[in-house]
Amino acid sequence: METQIINHRILPFKEQLLQHSLYNEIKTVEDLNCFLENHVFAVWDFMSLLKALQNKLTCTTTPWLPVGNPEIRYLINEIVVAEETDIDQEGNRKSHYELYLEAMSALGANTLPIRNFLDDVETTKNIFVSIKHSELHPNVKEFLDFTFRVIEEGDSHQIAAVFTFGREDLIPEMFTAILKQFQVNFPGKNLSKLIYYFERHIELDADEHGPMAMKMIEELCGKDEKKWQEVEDISTLALQKRIGLWNAIEETILKKMELI
Repeated sequence: METQIINHRILPFKEQLLQHSLYNEIKTVEDLNCFLENHVFAVWDFMSLLKALQNKLTCTTTPWLPVGNPEIRYLINEIVVAEETDIDQEGNRKSHYELYLEAMSALGANTLPIRNFLDDVETTKNIFVSIKHSELHPNVKEFLDFTFRVIEEGDSHQIAAVFTFGREDLIPEMFTAILKQFQVNFPGKNLSKLIYYFERHIELDADEHGPMAMKMIEELCGKDEKKWQEVEDISTLALQKRIGLWNAIEETILKKMELI
């Protein structure tokens, strides 16, 4: 299957992420919070990738029309339901972004940068202007700019590739590695909300969303070799941008250590 071939070809980049030295630098609650305060931007922009796919692959306007492939409609809508309206530990409906913000607040991480950024997005009505004028690390800006360039300029199979190979397919292994590190470094800390968030991702992405996303790619590309090559190319770029994000977080943590 083509998805297996692509997974093999992008494996070196996935391995760079899974073995990144960042994980070993998260040694204190302050380090963890630094990670959360930067990673939350990836949690947020993931939702925009998801909604872009829903807009392109299903009918989200009126009058309703039966757009595209029913199988793809089902796949994307199933993922949207879980990502946009999952349940928290008390059984309340929340998006995964909102679950993440709650986990950040519980640990004392600063949620103002992401909240202020989204306020600016609402004000400017232009995501690229907001990214450019923000005070985010250059690598975080690049990460966000890449996501929204793909959303604005990419075809459905390219957006799906970034979503699948750059995000969904990667998340179970990556978050498992992070979670294990957290449990080792902070055995006495209350990480219940954060652990719940990670475990929900591991459960949903490994068992449901990952396979669904792979099937979506196969349906969108079919036997079109050009599309499959474009999927490989943009997936590689997405992973490189994620590596850049990890580099930025590690750099920020190390700089804070130097100031102590």
